[in-house]
Parts: sequence; C-alpha cells; structure tokens
Amino acid sequence: MDLGIGLPNAVPGTTGKQLTDWARAAEEAGFSTLGTIDRIVYPSYESLVALSAAAAVTERIRLATDVLLGPLRQNPSLIAKQMLSLDALAGGGRTVLGIGAGGREDDFEVGGLSMSGRGAWLDSALEKILAIWNGEGEVESKVGPRPQDDRPTLLVGGYVQASFERAARFGDGWTQGGSGPDQFEEDAANVEEAWKRHGREGEPYKMALTYFSLGPNAEKNAQASLGSYYAYLGEESSAMIVANAVKDADAVKAVISSFESKGCDELILFPSSPDPEQVTLLADAAGL
Repeated sequence: MDLGIGLPNAVPGTTGKQLTDWARAAEEAGFSTLGTIDRIVYPSYESLVALSAAAAVTERIRLATDVLLGPLRQNPSLIAKQMLSLDALAGGGRTVLGIGAGGREDDFEVGGLSMSGRGAWLDSALEKILAIWNGEGEVESKVGPRPQDDRPTLLVGGYVQASFERAARFGDGWTQGGSGPDQFEEDAANVEEAWKRHGREGEPYKMALTYFSLGPNAEKNAQASLGSYYAYLGEESSAMIVANAVKDADAVKAVISSFESKGCDELILFPSSPDPEQVTLLADAAGL
C-alpha cells in the first residue's frame, strides 16, 4: 500500500513557506502523494492553487485533490484545463483529480448555487472532463496543454451507491473520505461490484484518507484544527473525528496496517498542524 500525506492547505494560519517546505519535506521523506481537501467557506487555501505551489518545489511526488468539490466550480471544461495545466507544469504524470459532489450547504450558498441536482451535474461533468483529457471531439481536442504521456488520474469520491456507480463508469478508481477501515472495506466491495457490472477491466484503484497529529501538542492541534473544520457537523461528530485522529507512532502503525488489510491501495494522512516537522514525525512513525 502506498502512503501519502496531506498538505496543510486546510489548517488555519498555514503560511506559504510552510506549505512549500512541507511539500519538499514530503517528497524527500518518500511519501507517494501530496493531497488537498476542499472548502470555500473556510480560511483554507484553494486546492489547485495549493497543489500548484507544491508542484513548483517538487519533482516526483504525486499531486492529488482528495477531493475537489466539482459542482462548486460549475465549468467542467475549466476543471479539465486546470488539471492539464497542473500536470504539465509539474512535469507530466503526477496529477490525480479526486472529485466529489460536496455536501456543505454554506459552500453552495455563498456561490448562489443549489445543492439539488449536483449528482447529475457531476455525471455530465465527468463525461466532459474525460472527453477533453482524451482529445475526443473537434473542440475538446483543442483544450490544452495536451498530456505528453498519460492523462491525469481520475478518482471519484463519495459514500453512497451513486458515487460507487460513478467511479465505475468514469473513474480510474474511488476515494473514501475518513470513514475508517471497516467502512472502507464495505464500500470498496460495492465499488468493485459496480466496476464489474459496468464491464470494466482490471481493478479500481482505491484510496482512503485519515487524520494525524503528532508530537507534544498532538491533542491540542487536533482539537483546534479538526474541531474547527468539522464544527458544522455538531459537537458530538466533530469530537469523534478529533478522537479518531492518530496521535502517536503506535496508532500510525495500526491505522496503516488496518487499511492495508482491508485492500486499500493508498492511504493519505492529513495533518492538524502546518509545522513541517510533522512530516518527519509521520515518516518516522510509519517507518519510511
């Protein structure tokens, strides 16, 4: 199983230098991927902007949105072009578009958008994105920069059957957002069944995320960052997410082992502090 690390793009107070130092440290430590999580109504860095900064200071590590909230962008052709641009600037073959429908009302409200119909929008958008990436169509083939080798990877996120079907129809795989190893195993089985039902060859790539916070201020940082980010879910749910963040080396090893045993292809651990020392602490705990 590959092991990735999240950028602190959604940790309030993160500076540009911390973000780029983090990206350099993650590549040097041997992590497979740098990931971002996505909000609008929050003091976070926009995902593709953050990944562009990371691309400028790295050469090997993959760059993944986990996930980009597609309907908030409204223009699938622009999303396709942004990913092609990121991929070309990064050197080609490093980008992963993890994309989902989104579920926070304020993110839609601030843009004057309705949450209804976002699943249908995503189905249509994924068709357009793939057509552009694959150069299918007279106009679509002119959208660039064109991929030099493989196009960006496409993973579809979500927890419901419609998202599993969407991943099987359009994606190279599926990504799960923080539901834990046991739920991952159940959902992954549904994705694999949908994959076969749609006549797809091979196996879907399966990614998951969890949260970590290490060092002497582990609990404090988890409460401050994750408690704030998930406050909209209510006190009980946000407290559970804080409690489930891995906070010591033994917990890091245990969560990696658990996801790997459930058939996960790649696990990305997202931080609660922007201090680049967290990269070293996680790499040491994971045995990289």
